[in-house]
Amino acid sequence: MSTIDLNRVRLFVRVAEAGSFTGAARLSGLPTSSVSRAVAALERELAVRLIQRTTRRLQLTEAGRVYYESVSRALSGMDEAAAAVSELQDAPRGRVRITAPADLGHWLLAPSLVSFATRYPEVQIEVSLTQRIVDLVHEGFDLALRIGKLADNRLVARVLGLVRAGIFAAPRYLKRRGRPRSVADVADHDCVLFRSVSGRAVWELVGPAGRQKVEVRGAVAADDSEAAAAGQGLTLLPIFACQGREKDDLQRVLPEYATVGVPLQLVYPTARFLPKRVVLLRDHLVNELPPLLKV
Repeated sequence: MSTIDLNRVRLFVRVAEAGSFTGAARLSGLPTSSVSRAVAALERELAVRLIQRTTRRLQLTEAGRVYYESVSRALSGMDEAAAAVSELQDAPRGRVRITAPADLGHWLLAPSLVSFATRYPEVQIEVSLTQRIVDLVHEGFDLALRIGKLADNRLVARVLGLVRAGIFAAPRYLKRRGRPRSVADVADHDCVLFRSVSGRAVWELVGPAGRQKVEVRGAVAADDSEAAAAGQGLTLLPIFACQGREKDDLQRVLPEYATVGVPLQLVYPTARFLPKRVVLLRDHLVNELPPLLKV
């Protein structure tokens, strides 16, 4: 057998992990046609079909799965060895891509990134703030902040703490409509709902009277705190994100009540090797963010 081209092997691994030639091409900075030709050439060299091409999605053949498991371990070992040698001499440098929901990015992530950038000035951090669930593997992101349970088995998750939400409203709304004095009173108010909720929702709160549920309605749906701050109604917002805004553009209503809380997780792909710059940022966030959630 002739010597196998390692560049073709790396492109095959990218295709297997991204699930498409297009995704692998994006991650590699190459035309899709070049990636497709490289994998086809690798299949000819090995005299075996590695990928079953369909109109919707690529699937690894049995031979492709066996080959991927072997070569991905080998390539990871080579990358780790090269990185270990390089990092003995060099300061951390390069790009780290991280994504988070907008509110988390503005009120939780940004301050921690500033302190990290001061410590490691040669690491460039690219942040994408979006309510969309980003496919880290397919879109080439290193880290993400996620609220809720992890549903993607291609990712590793580190739980940072619980995000608890309270009821907030703009002072001008409260002046116009008054303050609810109980959880049941919330049903009589205009409420700002999440954009994915249409018209009505059920809020579940825990407080002195135990766990209570209230059905709320609202004509406004938003994906961050701006609609509430504009005086549109009551809304559930993360308590940590609103502490500095109280008595200014938001005030907390029924402060003795809050949601049970959902886990905030730092997630990253299950690659066996993470560059030092990614590990440093991951560990920095694991240390910096949990204290901010303790409200």
